[in-house]
Amino acid sequence: MSSRMRITSGKARTRRSHHGIDAPRLSTCVKCGSFHLRHRMCDTCGTYKDRQVIDINAKIEKKNERRVAKMKSLGIDPNAKDKKEAPLDVKKLSEKKKK
Repeated sequence: MSSRMRITSGKARTRRSHHGIDAPRLSTCVKCGSFHLRHRMCDTCGTYKDRQVIDINAKIEKKNERRVAKMKSLGIDPNAKDKKEAPLDVKKLSEKKKK
């Protein structure tokens, strides 16, 4: 490559200045008011152009049924809640640990 053919960094960056990605254009759902991509179904309520396309509630219930069945097959009680750690206590944190 000869120096005559070289493209300076400024020239290359000027050319690439138009290659940026724009933010997606979003529309609001008429039924629930959440944002969705244009010409696409609303992921929150399952409607498109004021028409119910997918029953989201049935889909969620089916997903929960599969989750419960899997937990039962693994021998885990699906209704039992996970034990969460006790919230942090200021007094316990401020005490120095004795050896």
